[in-house]
Amino acid sequence: MSAPAVMDAIVLGILGMLIGSFLNVVIHRLPKMLERRWADECASLQATDIAAVPAPAPDGGEDTYNLLTPRSTCPHCGHRIRWFENIPLLSYAALRGRCAACRTPIGLRYPLIELLTAVLFAWCGWHWGLSWTALAWCGFSAAIVSLAGIDWDTTLLPDDITLPLLWAGLALSAMGILQVSLEDAVWGAMAGYLSLWLVYWAFRLATGKEGMGFGDFKLFAALGAWFGWNALVPIILMASVIGAVVGIGIKLIGQLRDGGYVPFGPFLALAGLTAMVIGPQRILSVIGL
Repeated sequence: MSAPAVMDAIVLGILGMLIGSFLNVVIHRLPKMLERRWADECASLQATDIAAVPAPAPDGGEDTYNLLTPRSTCPHCGHRIRWFENIPLLSYAALRGRCAACRTPIGLRYPLIELLTAVLFAWCGWHWGLSWTALAWCGFSAAIVSLAGIDWDTTLLPDDITLPLLWAGLALSAMGILQVSLEDAVWGAMAGYLSLWLVYWAFRLATGKEGMGFGDFKLFAALGAWFGWNALVPIILMASVIGAVVGIGIKLIGQLRDGGYVPFGPFLALAGLTAMVIGPQRILSVIGL
């Protein structure tokens, strides 16, 4: 590895560590923000007159809740996390994984998300250097990590992330930043969405149950836009194999959720990240096909 490649990896790795800290906020808060939005929309629809519709809180009010406000707090004691307690990875190590105020353990997932994002960004820097292509794939990595965390926690794949990811793949292909033609990206997006849409309806007509959510269609379409239509089969095969193995493992230890549902999005996400690192076609050899 050349010295410039090492420096590029270090620079983007540090950026990834910082972005990873923010992704923890996205994973935690975005579903809650969506729930509030849906509740407000339902209240508006059910209101019998304009006066019955609750007025939105002014900016900075107590009810303001977004990715920036309010400041992060300990969920157990309400301690406001100070800036030096929120330095990615370092603060977790310095605090020995506990809240500075009440000493309640902090989930290991927080530093793992930061570390994973740092590693993915560093890999992009090493592979593509400090370039628009590297930054594009860093953005892809951040979106995929967020979607995987949100779907695992809530079984939601928000349009707020999947749709921009889809359009970004098409736009970046059109600009020549991705190593996939616009034609392949468009067919990939179409085939990704329609393939899972057909599987969904076939399963529903056969069993009367929903086997997956519409967010899975959109995520697979986004992966098709970023990698092209010919990457879809390796990605879906890897996601299915990993999903089956993890699902069986969860069932054996008795940790299945109500209804026996295991979200598919995290496995699509993992397959997408694998395709980014080793290339879609090498996935088949990884899973033994």
